[in-house]
Amino acid sequence: MSDPVIKRALVSVSDKTGIVEFCRELSGMGVEIFSTGGTLKSLQDAGVSAASISTITGFPEIMDGRVKTLHPKIHGGLLAVRENPDHVKQATENGIGFIDLVVVNLYPFEATVAKPDVTFEDAIENIDIGGPSMLRSAAKNNESVTVVTESADYALVLQEMRQNNGATKRVTRLTLALKVFELTSRYDRAIASYLGGAVGGAQPASNSMTLKLERELDMRYGENPHQSAGLYRLTDENGSRSFGDFFEKLHGKELSYNNMLDIAAAVSLIEEFRGEEPTVVIIKHTNPCGVAQAPTLAEAYRRAFSTDTQAPFGGIIAFNRPLDMEAARAVNEIFTEILIAPEFEEGVLELLMKKKDRRLVRQTNALPKGGWEFKSTPFGMLVQERDSKIVAEEDLQVVTKRQPTEEEIADLMFAWKICKHIKSNTILYVKNRQTYGVGAGQMSRVDSSKIARWKASEVNLDLHGSVVASDAFFPFADGLLAAAEAGVTAVIQPGGSIRDNEVIEAADANNLAMLFTGMRHFKH
Repeated sequence: MSDPVIKRALVSVSDKTGIVEFCRELSGMGVEIFSTGGTLKSLQDAGVSAASISTITGFPEIMDGRVKTLHPKIHGGLLAVRENPDHVKQATENGIGFIDLVVVNLYPFEATVAKPDVTFEDAIENIDIGGPSMLRSAAKNNESVTVVTESADYALVLQEMRQNNGATKRVTRLTLALKVFELTSRYDRAIASYLGGAVGGAQPASNSMTLKLERELDMRYGENPHQSAGLYRLTDENGSRSFGDFFEKLHGKELSYNNMLDIAAAVSLIEEFRGEEPTVVIIKHTNPCGVAQAPTLAEAYRRAFSTDTQAPFGGIIAFNRPLDMEAARAVNEIFTEILIAPEFEEGVLELLMKKKDRRLVRQTNALPKGGWEFKSTPFGMLVQERDSKIVAEEDLQVVTKRQPTEEEIADLMFAWKICKHIKSNTILYVKNRQTYGVGAGQMSRVDSSKIARWKASEVNLDLHGSVVASDAFFPFADGLLAAAEAGVTAVIQPGGSIRDNEVIEAADANNLAMLFTGMRHFKH
């Protein structure tokens, strides 16, 4: 079978990028174009010859455009097998003309439901019915029909038509058909996910999930040089997400696999303080080694750095404000792998770019808070909701005789935001909105407490008057007693241990204020 020449096209797009230019070229090749609604108006306003879909169906668009392409003369024209005499005969008898090219992209459902103020009615109206139906019909009959869902493919189709007397190649039609079913599968999952939330709030993970991974960036290697690696754009029921959606690398050599992990850790933590006073986060091997708030970024950086004056070398630093010159000069005193900020003030980039090996990254958008996260094992994929829930001050339960002071509550809330981003077991000491000692990733919570105290002593930070946070409950009173011995005055922890009463009694005996959050933050 020879490649079919494109003579008639059906065009209906929500994203009109490049559509006028594309259709003008089609029309110039003698292709008859039929269109709908806003697309038809755009073409006609631009002087491109196009007719209403009603010319084919003999029926007007009705019900606010909900019904316009769901018609036998559309789907018959798409699905007819051109080599089947019976199909051709039935098409002729019913006045059905073949449609050789379908250009459709769907109502922006995912973008609509991502808006914070979206209503349920708006979401429902952005569920495309006719679009997916036409796409699937065209893709099924890819032997004869070319189907285009992305403006990026317009040039390819035109090029092949010029080279093949108005026809596209079989492999191209098959490749474009594959894109259709990937698109409609993701689209349906996004709708199902949204409706699942509307039915009853948080829903369990689906019985099946469709994931699409497309290589976005090559990595020189993985965690170690003998491991190959890449960064892939993820498309799932929550939409498509890539590094380029959230970040712009402004300077420095290519980012590595480990860099990506550290960037994710740094930005996830700094976003806990979005909109708050100047805050700086220093990350090393995905764990925060220093976090502080202050009236200026420069002071916040110096305080964060003072938590651990060794680990920040070669580390990653994130800022919750545009990086100013004073803070940049302070940071420039040591070597850091990556600096991440929402913006860089005038002159800052020129200063920081003098160190060629340093990467400078601008965060262009906030990371998604909800949705699923995935971790692979040798025996399957683990899927869980992101740990994005927060504890408000009014959610805290004071379980001791002594009530915390306002200053202690401020430090406790600061510590709790950081605590959930540290590898378990976590013990974190905080004073005046600055980390004073970080104990992370130990097999025992007591060991984490010892490490945190030792780290504080190494840089001469006095823990007296500090507060302590634990990502999970204290299973015994020993961990809390160690904190009391260090000079802590208040404690925040999830609670929920069978020995809670023993721990509370120890807190009371040492005149500590202790708050339960009712929420654990294990991080493996």
